[in-house]
Amino acid sequence: MIRYFYMSPYNDGHLNLAIDEYFLDTVSPDDFILYLYINSNDVIIGRNQNAWKECNIAKMEADGVRLVRRISGGGAVYHDTGNLNFSFITGEKNYNVERQTQMILAAVRYLGIEAEFSGRNDITVNGRKFSGNAFASRRQNRQHHGTLLINANMTRLSEYLNVPEQKIRSKGVESVRARVCNLTEIIPDLTVEKAIEALRKAYREHYGEFEELSDDFLDKEKVDDLYRKHSSWEWRMGRTPEFDYEIDTRFVWGGVQLYLSMENGTIKNVSLYTDALDTSLPQIVEDALTGVLFRSDDMADSLIAVSDDQSIHDIAEYLRNLRL
Repeated sequence: MIRYFYMSPYNDGHLNLAIDEYFLDTVSPDDFILYLYINSNDVIIGRNQNAWKECNIAKMEADGVRLVRRISGGGAVYHDTGNLNFSFITGEKNYNVERQTQMILAAVRYLGIEAEFSGRNDITVNGRKFSGNAFASRRQNRQHHGTLLINANMTRLSEYLNVPEQKIRSKGVESVRARVCNLTEIIPDLTVEKAIEALRKAYREHYGEFEELSDDFLDKEKVDDLYRKHSSWEWRMGRTPEFDYEIDTRFVWGGVQLYLSMENGTIKNVSLYTDALDTSLPQIVEDALTGVLFRSDDMADSLIAVSDDQSIHDIAEYLRNLRL
C-alpha cells in the first residue's frame, strides 16, 4: 500500500469537495490518501438532503455563505476556518472504518483529549459532538470523510441550519448548540495548525511513512470539471418537487421527507430527501413506490418486497400505520 498526504491550500468548499471526489474517482486500489482541507463560510449538506428545507437560503445569500453539497449522505453542517476536515480515500481492500476512526481518536489524544466514537457517525468528548463522519463509494473505491470542530463559530452554525425540533428532541437536548462543542473548549490554546500536525503524526504511526502531494499530482482538467459540477445550481439546489402529499418524519437512523404526486389514485412521481448515511435509500424508495396505488398497505408491501434493509422496513411500517 502506497500512502499519500495532501493538504489543500484552498478554502473554497466547492473546490475542496471537487478534489475530494476527484481522489475517489482516481485513487489506485493499492493507494491510500489522507486528504485535509479547510473551508471558509460554507454550509455543507448531504447528497440526498432538500436544501430548501434544511438551510436558511436567504440568510446565507445575504451573508455570502456558499451552499455546498457533498457526494456522501448524512446531515448539514457549517464550515469556517475553525473547522478542519479530513478524508480517507482508498480501494476496497485497504478500507477499514474502525482503523481510520482509531487514527482520528489517536490524533485527538495527542492533543490531550480523550474522545470516543458515538452513535451512527459522531465522535464525542464528554457526550458532546466535535466530529461528524460520512461515507461514499465509487466502483471499488471507498471514502470516509469528516470534520473536526477546533474553533468554529457556533452562532453561525445555528443561524444557517433549519434543524427540526423532532431531531433536537431525539437527541435529548434543547438546542443544536448544546450537543456540539469546539475542542478549544477543552484545550483553550488549541489551533487548527496543531490539529493538522497531530493528524500527520497519527497517520504516520498508524499507517507508516507517506508521500506529500502537491497540486502537480492533480489532473487540473478533471478537477475543473468536478468544480463546475459542485458549484452548479443543479447540483447544489436540485429541483423543488411538485407534490400532492408530503410526509416529514424521523427515524433512529435519520430524517425523511417523502413527496408524492398522484394521478387517478396511482403514485406518479416520488421524491425522497434524507440525512441518512445510506445514499442509495432515495432511489430504492422512489423506484418501489412509483406506479403503486396511493394506499398504505400497497405502498408498504411494495417497499418490503424490494429490500430487507431495516430503514426500508421502517418507512414501510410508518406508511402502513398511516392507514391511507
